[in-house]
Amino acid sequence: CSMEPTKGQITAGRKLLAFFLLQVMVSAILLTYLRSLPEADPSVPPTYTPPKEPLEGSLVKRRSSRLTILLWTWPYGIRVPIENCFEVLGIPDCQFTVDRSWYPKADAVLVHHYDVYLDAQKLPLDPRSPIQRWVWYSPEPPSKHPVPAFMDNLFNLTMSYRRDSDIYAPYGWLEMLPGPQEVTIPPKSKLVAWVVSNWKPDYVQGRVRYYEELRKHIQVDVYGRGHRPLPGNQLLPTLSHYKFYLAFENSQHEDYISEKVWRNAFHSGAVPVVLGPPRKNYESHIPPDSFIHVDDFLSPQELAAFLHALDKNATRYASYFRWRSQMKSVHYKSWGYQFCKACRALQQSPKTMYQTVPQLSK
Repeated sequence: CSMEPTKGQITAGRKLLAFFLLQVMVSAILLTYLRSLPEADPSVPPTYTPPKEPLEGSLVKRRSSRLTILLWTWPYGIRVPIENCFEVLGIPDCQFTVDRSWYPKADAVLVHHYDVYLDAQKLPLDPRSPIQRWVWYSPEPPSKHPVPAFMDNLFNLTMSYRRDSDIYAPYGWLEMLPGPQEVTIPPKSKLVAWVVSNWKPDYVQGRVRYYEELRKHIQVDVYGRGHRPLPGNQLLPTLSHYKFYLAFENSQHEDYISEKVWRNAFHSGAVPVVLGPPRKNYESHIPPDSFIHVDDFLSPQELAAFLHALDKNATRYASYFRWRSQMKSVHYKSWGYQFCKACRALQQSPKTMYQTVPQLSK
């Protein structure tokens, strides 16, 4: 028989050779690709893909890096603007929400004291995450809104006007100027003013009792509910015409120095006559020659005589403005700004540290 291959055998052999050559080419390409890959890092699991960082200058943010803070209530039930924390404090922004469905997954819960202090049932009642932190916030003194015992051992951080709070949130503060500035005292045509809306009888409020004696010896123009009307947009322009402003607090507590000093007096250019914590406490916040304290006088009559004397002594009166050549007062009490302070504190506090406030009233 003939040993020559048939036509069908030749065709099959050619197909087999072509398939073999194709396999060799694919293997070569695959080997070249594998050699081009970087060596695997033995410390990284083979299934892990490092996340891509946003491009420099990109506005893209990784939401996973943002803290979520649940505002348990709007303060006093009033919806307030939420500010961008990067813009106001230069820190990574936080995500704020009032949607309580976020409670199980929120990093922190910020509780405004006034809205819950009368009823424990107004606090979050569902179990909380072990890593979730509760922030207690109150801008008001305890004699106005007491702190009940059911709030003990609940909160991890405190935020208030007190300097020993975990998050210090004063009504105002001083900032140094870049260099000495010339001080201009607004023209004055009137003597003493007081803006007050929370007016209670003199047997309830010490400030009303003091005023009732003071007005017997000096003219005091009183504005506010039940007194002379004063629209909000006219507050500072009106007070700027007065030499002195009665910055009388509704109660006397350590560090409780409100907008009566920071806004009403300092921003209008009037010298504050203060009634609140002791002088030493005031001097921890503002210069000793920037205010007049009622405790420095034996009686309201003696204070009135001192104010009359200052009114006639331009040089001595101007001495209460010297501090302004080097410092400026800042009154910033927007709710959004305070929320951002909580955001910053939560970002900076170690997540491994755990604490609670055993007796919040103290």
